[in-house]
Amino acid sequence: MMKALVMSEPGKVAMTELPKPAVGPEEVLVRIRAAGICINDVRDFKGEGHYSYPRIGGHEFAGEICEMGAAVNKNRFHIGQKVVTYVVDNCKECYYCKHGCENICPDFASTTAYQNPNGISGFGGFGQYVAAKAEDLYICRDEVPYEELAMVEPLACVLNSINKCQVEFGDDVLVIGGGTMGMLHVMLAHMRGANVILSEPMEARRKKALELGANIVIDPMHCDVVKEVKNVTDGLGAKVVFNTTAVPALALQALDCTAINGTMVMFSSLHPNQPVEVNLGLIHSSQKNITGAQNGSVKTFWQAVQLLNKGLFDPKPLIEEVFDYHDFAKAMACAMRNDTYKVILKITD
Repeated sequence: MMKALVMSEPGKVAMTELPKPAVGPEEVLVRIRAAGICINDVRDFKGEGHYSYPRIGGHEFAGEICEMGAAVNKNRFHIGQKVVTYVVDNCKECYYCKHGCENICPDFASTTAYQNPNGISGFGGFGQYVAAKAEDLYICRDEVPYEELAMVEPLACVLNSINKCQVEFGDDVLVIGGGTMGMLHVMLAHMRGANVILSEPMEARRKKALELGANIVIDPMHCDVVKEVKNVTDGLGAKVVFNTTAVPALALQALDCTAINGTMVMFSSLHPNQPVEVNLGLIHSSQKNITGAQNGSVKTFWQAVQLLNKGLFDPKPLIEEVFDYHDFAKAMACAMRNDTYKVILKITD
């Protein structure tokens, strides 16, 4: 048996005893040690998702191998090994999977991670065990704490976003929104040698961004953001703009801040998902690029693990607090505040 935080309906989560997942020949059983609470988990808790219930949330998790199927490569994996898993259950068969776009595999949305009318939906990270395909595992070094490894999934998502734009040394990069994902963009763009600008209304977050690699911060409540971005980029605008907010109106602001021939990335989903009217004639004449960034890819999960394994990236400044998963109510209350960063659950027992 195992314990898991099961959501029977929005806002109602209870510690529940369930059978441990069965492990197939090519699978391993992962004993989860830490799991992050994502903004999507918060929205799920609020009833803003479209998932079936009961549900076990948590897709940002790390743990150790505690059981292995008969066909798993014993030369590569072993009991007790620290691992994270690729959580996008891609089909590996469709056009997108065959063309290196497995992170947007259309079959993913129809898996039990979202809908399971005959059982429990979800990714399972808010429980003691998950079964994972060996081919989806990434090996982590023993010295990296589980709480930091729980940051691999969000880090991989932002790496996918950064990689899509080929940020180069000296580029002007604007990040809109200074939450966890916005700050990860700031830190990684700084590592790429960019001149990083952050637009964020909270003063504490603007100050933190300067500590984490931002060169310029803007308070959007007290200035015209588009004018200010143009002012600090010699009138050009930012070569790359990452919109990490869910506000539809800010998508237009992001596009207006984008330089001619530049790229605007819609990193966040929109809530509410309202249509945004875009001047396509301007897109034609300016050659501005609009793209999205969804999930992490197989490659960016590997990159994220390497950044942590080799001590090249420190996620600790973005870990707000670590809670025992028995204190889920307190952890969720913390994650729901608009001034916090990543909240981690420590999976005990």
